[in-house]
Amino acid sequence: MSPILAARKVTKTFTNAKEQHVVAVDDLSLDIHEGEFICLLGASGCGKSTILNMFAGFIQPTSGEVLLHGQAIVKVEPRCGMIFQSYALFPWKTVRGNVEFGLRMKGMSRAERRERVADFIAMVNLRGFEDHYPAELSGGMQQRVTIARMLAADPEVLLMDEPFAALDAMTRQVMQEELLRIHQQSGKTIVFITHSIDEALLLSSRLIVMSARPGRIKAVIPNELPVPRHIAVQFSPQYGELKSTVWSLIESEVRRHGAAPDR
Repeated sequence: MSPILAARKVTKTFTNAKEQHVVAVDDLSLDIHEGEFICLLGASGCGKSTILNMFAGFIQPTSGEVLLHGQAIVKVEPRCGMIFQSYALFPWKTVRGNVEFGLRMKGMSRAERRERVADFIAMVNLRGFEDHYPAELSGGMQQRVTIARMLAADPEVLLMDEPFAALDAMTRQVMQEELLRIHQQSGKTIVFITHSIDEALLLSSRLIVMSARPGRIKAVIPNELPVPRHIAVQFSPQYGELKSTVWSLIESEVRRHGAAPDR
């Protein structure tokens, strides 16, 4: 089966303020298949966000290529939707207004927008909050609006750069389980960056462990924990063994390169 997303021998070099060349990602190749939930893990500065930004078309590789359905991504790619840590909502628009924004830009009729938006607001469990403004919502609810807006736009791939990092522990746990439910319901391909091994083990179908800068793939680990998953899976022996394996891979990079570890 052909991958939906791919990186082929990708290298990305940046020039810093001192006009020094910094290699963020080096000779990286990766295939991502339709419907997968991929988590990228690695020490800070290993190039995880750089990879996501190349898949979104925000930046171009220095060498190699990134592909969507076998075609090179050479500009911002609307079929790959990005969700960041920050909620990026329009504060003057209601929940409904935020979720329907992209559909309005596409020229969709009011009646069709309302029907489509209602479905996605229900999917993220925000029914009853359609007329609330972002300032009236909790952080977790605002991130649900962001996810609903992205799903309403119907990209083929969701690219998520630590979307729950700013949330408190309890809200983060709820959002993780909500995202699992949404992934199962929508069937979307998701590429998700996290600094939490626990989060990656709960969410992913495969874990991609990165080396410290320059970013290369150190290991690809299938996540065979039983599904559907719940936070209680963390108490299973299988979970503990898998977490120990992932941590040892990341810790070895931290010790060798002095980078900041994931926790």
